[in-house]
Amino acid sequence: MNNQDEIKSEAESKNGLNDQEQEVKIDNMSEQDKKKNEIKIIAKNKDGLGEKWPEPIVRVQSLAESNLTTVPDRYIKPPSQRPQTTIINHEPEAAAINIPIIDLDSLFSGNEDDMKRISEACREWGFFQVINHGVKPELMDAARETWKSFFNLPVEAKEVYSNSPRTYEGYGSRLGVEKGAILDWNDYYYLHFLPLPLKDFNKWPSLPSNIREVIDEYGKELVKLGGRLMTILSSNLGLREEQLQEAFGGEDVGACLRVNYYPKCPQPELALGLSPHSDPGGMTILLPDDQVVGLQVRHDDTWITVNPLRHAFIVNIGDQIQILSNSKYKSVEHRVIVNSEKERVSLAFFYNPKSDIPIQPMQQLVTSTMPPLYPPMTFDQYRLFIRTQGPRGKSHVESHISRR
Repeated sequence: MNNQDEIKSEAESKNGLNDQEQEVKIDNMSEQDKKKNEIKIIAKNKDGLGEKWPEPIVRVQSLAESNLTTVPDRYIKPPSQRPQTTIINHEPEAAAINIPIIDLDSLFSGNEDDMKRISEACREWGFFQVINHGVKPELMDAARETWKSFFNLPVEAKEVYSNSPRTYEGYGSRLGVEKGAILDWNDYYYLHFLPLPLKDFNKWPSLPSNIREVIDEYGKELVKLGGRLMTILSSNLGLREEQLQEAFGGEDVGACLRVNYYPKCPQPELALGLSPHSDPGGMTILLPDDQVVGLQVRHDDTWITVNPLRHAFIVNIGDQIQILSNSKYKSVEHRVIVNSEKERVSLAFFYNPKSDIPIQPMQQLVTSTMPPLYPPMTFDQYRLFIRTQGPRGKSHVESHISRR
């Protein structure tokens, strides 16, 4: 439904369409428009996401530790969505095909090959690994190990921080509020860094004893790294270095962390740690588990298993940058596979636009032959889709394309 349709619908409602007429109107919508209408209704209702999940929450870690020999039905993916192979690499070797690797030191020194490589990565892969990025290896190790310690705490200590669908902040085990949905094989912890009014240490774990200090330092370093990467992405679009950051809201960006815990799975060929999706935000900086592979990126209709380099970050373009670039940069579908031998922990740091400013293609990237592909929409409105529907491939960003 385009903006004019939405305005018309609201006007008709105000002018006295009865319930039956409204139902007919909804029945005549396309499936995409029905989904948009559903998200719009939720957005209008501040209590739409609620404080409770639609079903009792079961911790995947508890299932894994109960010595199951089969995966419960709730986690079995349809045959078309299952991973084709089971990969159990504890120390993965370099693959023949991997996402591009970018040396930030070399790039900021003016190396043209690295500039071309990161431009190609953003336009064709949507993913790249960064080395020599300026974040201390010791801090990266401490962040990962601290979170491993958290997830190994007794369940009662973690349940204190149980989350709700309203903000997702805290300890959780599902995305989306669809009753009866097939779930992913993971638990997670979600927290805010920016804007500062949302940063609440009381919602951060207090155990292990150093976790808040480590997380805080880690978050500050990744905000700096995100800002540096934004200048590169902006320049490669032919924009001023600061322009992409300004479109995000300048210094008033959003930043949050989702720590993913993937327990051992008795039948990894039937389940996924995280279903295929593109990230709804701006840019994701992932600290992977460099001992156990799991992330897969869709490239040329093939799922590529990423082999992470030690002390490298994996960076991926989110939907908001795809929109701002008018699809010159690509947010790419990715998923996570699980295995039966090893648990995994990864830290996904989301660098997002200010939540209440309209995001739309940059004017400099719009031409008569390349008109704007997306209508304006705030990030607050946009991310309601994944919070209600869960991960659904690229369906949201594709449904957001303007009709011409």
